Amino acid sequence: MDFEKLTGKKEALDRLIANSDQASAVLKNLEDWFRIELTYTSNAIEGNTLTRQETAIVLLEGLTVGGKALREHFEATNHAEALDWVRQRAAKGKASLSEEDLLEIHSKILRNIDDENAGCYRTVAVRIAGSNVILPNPLKVPDLMSDLGSWLRKRKRMHPVAFAAEAHYQLVTIHPFVDGNGRTARLLMNLILLKYGYPPAIIRRRDRLAYLKALEKAQLGGPKDGYLELIAKAVDRSLDIYLKQLQALDADDQTDEDSESLVKIGVFAKEAGETVRTIRYWTELGLLQIADITPTNRVLYSLNMLDRVRRIQELKAKRFTLAQILERLEDQ
Repeated sequence: MDFEKLTGKKEALDRLIANSDQASAVLKNLEDWFRIELTYTSNAIEGNTLTRQETAIVLLEGLTVGGKALREHFEATNHAEALDWVRQRAAKGKASLSEEDLLEIHSKILRNIDDENAGCYRTVAVRIAGSNVILPNPLKVPDLMSDLGSWLRKRKRMHPVAFAAEAHYQLVTIHPFVDGNGRTARLLMNLILLKYGYPPAIIRRRDRLAYLKALEKAQLGGPKDGYLELIAKAVDRSLDIYLKQLQALDADDQTDEDSESLVKIGVFAKEAGETVRTIRYWTELGLLQIADITPTNRVLYSLNMLDRVRRIQELKAKRFTLAQILERLEDQ
């Protein structure tokens, strides 16, 4: 796997974040988008029928969707809350993960769905539907999970993406819970990625079959290459999403630096002593002209246009209508 390519993109992303005063707003928007997308895709892999739009309605508006099971609504809200917890845990830095962290994630995943088994290891044998993989005897699960906890604390030197992928693989292979193993494993993977400064990986709904087959191939003794490649590509896509948004912001900032007399509408409105809404309305009427548009479609105004604003304000004070003002300005 070309993990160094991912390292390079991550370092480029770090530089963009460090060099932009507006990066925090972009990152918050991306975090909100990923919250819905990760919830939708992770649940869809497990058979949840909520669409992306329905998932957004449930999470953003707190509404239920007609014709959908209550369990599916809980799966959406639970995953989103678990992801919020994962982000908070990742923000604590590179402190070692523990077995208790995995149990905490799982308890949130199954809350209000199966409270008896939430955050508890299975005590019964389980099978993966349609798979030939034989899962560990339930009596072995506590020891296997203890070993996984130790491995998470004492891992050998690995690339963060490889580490995240391997942690996910080990958890789903132990299959320690009666339900929620896949969602917990993907959240564990993303917890590790976030801890090391990478964006979370989205396993797309369209990749579900390839993802499950790659996992099964490795679990049956085959190579992990296909599985690792799939995870690496997911991280790569997320990095590209972040880079695209931050590079666009950087382009806007560069435009401002290269054209000192050109400003965004908020700055122009402040200089003019008017609201953004008023400036936008006057522009729509043709009273004002824009000077340029940035690569991200942000409108820029020349500070020279402030003289025209002053003239509009003077005519308004004399009780001219906007239509009359436009006629006078066009005659000048």
